[in-house]
Order: sequence, then structure tokens, then C-alpha cells
Amino acid sequence: MEVYELEIKVRQLRREILCMTNKAKNGHVGGSLSEIDILAVLYHNILNIDPENPEKPDRDRFILSKGHSSPGFYVTLADRGYFDKSILDTFDRVGSTLQAHPDMHKCPGVDFSTGSLGQGLSIGLGMALGGKERGLNFCTFVLIGDGESQEGQVWEALMYGGVKQVKNLVAIFDNNGVQLSSTMKDNVDISPLREKLEAFRWKVLPVNGHDIAALDTVLRQAKKEAAAGPVAVVADTVKGKGVSFMEGQFTWHGKAPNDEELQAALQELS
Repeated sequence: MEVYELEIKVRQLRREILCMTNKAKNGHVGGSLSEIDILAVLYHNILNIDPENPEKPDRDRFILSKGHSSPGFYVTLADRGYFDKSILDTFDRVGSTLQAHPDMHKCPGVDFSTGSLGQGLSIGLGMALGGKERGLNFCTFVLIGDGESQEGQVWEALMYGGVKQVKNLVAIFDNNGVQLSSTMKDNVDISPLREKLEAFRWKVLPVNGHDIAALDTVLRQAKKEAAAGPVAVVADTVKGKGVSFMEGQFTWHGKAPNDEELQAALQELS
């Protein structure tokens, strides 16, 4: 898709995130709004996928390691045609295919069930190595939260990936600076992230995570360069992006908008 088309689409996807979480009265809004530009570019312009054949062996893989930010993931999957958008209204209900955390056994398009933070990159490593063993040429993308990156398992996976120079693996850091109940700097600050990743022998590509044109360029570059070794994309983002009273506020990490807040947010995104 063209950049201007994606910019229009992302605004609509932000509205859908807000509406589905309002209806469910639950959901992680802040991180979904910070990640949605990344997901839109990936699913429309980067990933080799076929929504009509979601299990095709040579498809690119995507893992939402920060699985609590599923609303952003679900609206993207629906937009790409993995399931009808009407199902978004069932988010987080008992028996729904759209559980609070993605379930690969319930939801089409989900390559792995996530929710326990810190595990996604290890899973992505396994997928990348498994693809090589099977002679399949696909790329695995893992979207990681910066708060999640306080988990030690993330760094074990980074160490292994760098030492072994695992190919066709891209880690994308949603670097919004805010986590569950504080800012990153007020908790366990992982900066300087770029320098640490480079020390672990990953190719690092920084990008403004809300600049569609820049994301398109950098993610294409990441996929290309991952053929030689692991690539980390550090996407600087804003928690709650697009809604002024949510931006940068940890109080919107895991909170759904009420009816009044929804209308105010939709007005800003109109």
C-alpha cells in the first residue's frame, strides 16, 4: 500500500482498537496504540502471507511477544482478512476466538500463543532455526515491549541469536518508554538500548515508530539484511499514540475507555 493509504488506515485501526476495548470493558489500549503503525506496515507491505492460506509453510512468521497488546494485533488481522471484522465485538468474551492474549489454537493468523512476557524472542529463534533445518525461506518477526525487555530471557535469546548469527530473524522493539505502572526510567531503565543490542552482535536499525514512510523503508531493509544475521529494529513510539489524554500515561497501559472517554478519543481521531 502507498504511504498515504496506510496513514489513513492506521487512523481507522486506532478507532477500532478503542471501540473494541470499550465494548469489552477491558484490554490494553496504550501499547496497542503505540504498536499499530508497525503492525500495519508489516502486514500490508512486508510480510509474505496469505490470509486465505494462513498455514502455508513458507509464510513469514510474526510473534506478538507483548501478547497483552492483542487489540492492536486483532484489528490488523481482521483488516488483512483473516476473519470478519464483526468478530472484533467478541473480544475477551468467554469462548471467543479473540482472547485477551493471542491463542494460536483459536485465532487464524496467530503463529504462536503469547502472554507470558519475555518468551517471544526465544520462540522466534526456534522458528528461524526450524525454517533453516526444513529448507524453508521465510523470515520471523518478533514484536517486543521495552518493559518486557526487563525480563532476563529476552537477553538470553539476544545473546544466543547474536553469537550464532541466526538468520532470517528480526526483533522489533516497541520503545514507548512506559510500562505497567511507571515510566521505564522510573523502574528498570534498559537504555542505552541500541548500544546494548549492538554489543550482543545484532544489526540495529533505529526508526520513528509512527512515521509510516520510515517504517516501510526500515522494515524492508531489516528483512533484507536478516538474510545475513539477526536484525533489531528499535522503534521509538508513544504509549497511547493518537489520543492526547492517553499519550505517555501508564494509567492507560491496561485500561479500556468508558463511553465518555471513547467519544473524546474518537473525536480526536476523526
